[in-house]
Amino acid sequence: MTPKEQIEALRKELHQHNYNYYVLNQPTISDYEFDMKMHELQDLETFYPQFADPNSPTQRVGSDLNQQFSQVAHKYPMLSLANTYNETDVREFYDRVKNGLEGEEFEIVAEMKYDGLSISLTYIDGKLTQAVTRGDGVKGDDVTANVRTIRSIPLQLREGSGYPHEFEIRGEILMPWTSFEALNAEREAKEEPLFANPRNAASGTLKSQKSELVASRKLDAYLYYLLVPEDSQKEVETTQPDLFGMQMDLFSEPAVPIFNSHYESLILAENWGFKISQGMKKCKTIDEILDFINYWDVERKNLPVATDGIVLKVNSLRQQRHLGYTAKSPRWAIAYKFKAERACTRLNEVTYQVGRTGAITPVANMNPVQLAGTTVKRASLHNADIINELDLHIGDMVYVEKGGEIIPKVVGVDVSQRTEDLEKVEFIKICPECGTPLVRYEGEAAHYCPNDTGCAPQIKGKIEHFISRKAMNIETLGPETVDDYYNRGLIHDIADLYTLNILKITGGNINRRISAENVIKGINKSLGVPFERVVYAIGIRFVGETTAKLLARKFKTMDSLASATQEQLLEVDGVGDVIADSVIQYFANDKNKDIIYRLKDAGVVMQMSEEELAGHTDKLEGQSIVISGVFEHHSRDEYKAMIEKNGGKNVGSISAKTSFILAGDNMGPAKLEKAQKLGIRIMNEEEFLELLK
Repeated sequence: MTPKEQIEALRKELHQHNYNYYVLNQPTISDYEFDMKMHELQDLETFYPQFADPNSPTQRVGSDLNQQFSQVAHKYPMLSLANTYNETDVREFYDRVKNGLEGEEFEIVAEMKYDGLSISLTYIDGKLTQAVTRGDGVKGDDVTANVRTIRSIPLQLREGSGYPHEFEIRGEILMPWTSFEALNAEREAKEEPLFANPRNAASGTLKSQKSELVASRKLDAYLYYLLVPEDSQKEVETTQPDLFGMQMDLFSEPAVPIFNSHYESLILAENWGFKISQGMKKCKTIDEILDFINYWDVERKNLPVATDGIVLKVNSLRQQRHLGYTAKSPRWAIAYKFKAERACTRLNEVTYQVGRTGAITPVANMNPVQLAGTTVKRASLHNADIINELDLHIGDMVYVEKGGEIIPKVVGVDVSQRTEDLEKVEFIKICPECGTPLVRYEGEAAHYCPNDTGCAPQIKGKIEHFISRKAMNIETLGPETVDDYYNRGLIHDIADLYTLNILKITGGNINRRISAENVIKGINKSLGVPFERVVYAIGIRFVGETTAKLLARKFKTMDSLASATQEQLLEVDGVGDVIADSVIQYFANDKNKDIIYRLKDAGVVMQMSEEELAGHTDKLEGQSIVISGVFEHHSRDEYKAMIEKNGGKNVGSISAKTSFILAGDNMGPAKLEKAQKLGIRIMNEEEFLELLK
């Protein structure tokens, strides 16, 4: 046997053993035997690098090199299902389907709703070629290198299983409970912040810059949406030609389906080597559906991964097409969310955390209690009003729930167990980090530390906000790096980022050089970020992304914004007294003035470019516009940008204040009905483009 043949045979054998162990949970060899075969393959690949393959089992360990995530557009948008939390809504959904199909018999597929990070996987000729996160539903991050480390995701599909030339399959990346508990125990030992839940842990892990770290955290994956391009069906060889089809839950414009039903398509995907929900069931009656929900509401606690509900879908793809879509979701599917699980435990202490904006969050520290699969010791109390409503006392027996199965929160007190000697909880009056007296702004539920230039959590939070994607988009930096640089005294505010150099970052340690070079490249790249995002990035309290855009377009330069009066600020749509006061206070602070000066000196964009100014008009000024449907000439995002550039405002829902609706094909019937009822004008693409001319 030639070296190439040896390598290929070992790869095939190890792929099968991975499938047996991680998907079927039925290993056929010992861990030692598996490791020996893996070492043999690694040695062969080292001696014969010309036969390298990114889908080799040896690549599961990942790399310790930093990587950059590129944005990839989804061929079909990844949208969401309508949610419900009660049996009545499930019955109404069933009746709507029954009426919509005019008495025709139908089946509902009930399956688990996994609580993880949505992922889309593309396979060509049986090999994994790309893995993309959900992102904003239109485009996501290419995380292929990291996904290759997840053992339950096949790198090479099983030979002879009849997979098509090309297809896409979607599902959830999850962190099993055992991995989650082990990770948090490790972080607690290092005095690092704990992950709130497995979903956050899985998301943070998959976005790691090092695939080696991803491999070490033992993520899992369940797949449940299958899409096969129409031109691939000719190349499929199988004994079940009538089963081919495509899951269309997440597509606003579904492609032509080539399967007859959802259930059979997933059974076939399982045969190709994918891990799917083992609890999936076809139901014909509402009683069968409710029995399924009630069974899994209890049994899910024994599953190895987090679930937060049940997804119900009409099985027949022909019937799905007949039922169609609303503006936001399919009429043939719904997600039932489990009610929050509740536990009772003792309140030992209330501590306080300071957020990026200076908001103070009270946290209940309790005796450990099992809740929705995790050990809970801390829970949010939100604000002073909630504490007062609960009438909390230290030593109370409190009820804890996980809101949406994610964030623990205290929802009540068992007053019958309270003794007279317990001390009432009083909200703090000074910042626990810097000692500054707290303030509470009019209309705000939270208390704030106003010392935004001298309070450590706020400073680090401002830097993390500054580098975030929607702000300066410095992808080579993250919260852990910011914390490291701050603790080492390299940065004290956002302007200090532009004083960093390779020597400062490495401290003479040559092993840090590549990482340092990437950081500097990312910082230098941010000098091209447009002015409106700079206004958002500098972190003026209460100024979000949309308000920052409006302020940038109104005042054109940072100097003009800095010298704006309250009257001028109030002229901006959406700016009230609170935001106007916050902007004025920001620029009145000498430390902030110094930061802006140093940012300007570093080369950060401080004004609208001539190109941007040339493209702006006031043709739509004062108009609120709703976009609905599918368009031919431009994407929805492009039309939103056009509206903003011409002074208009994008709004998501129709009201009496809506100026007009920009409508494409397949406008949602509910929106159409509401627009007609309110007498709101509906404008098509051609009319809109002509208006802007």
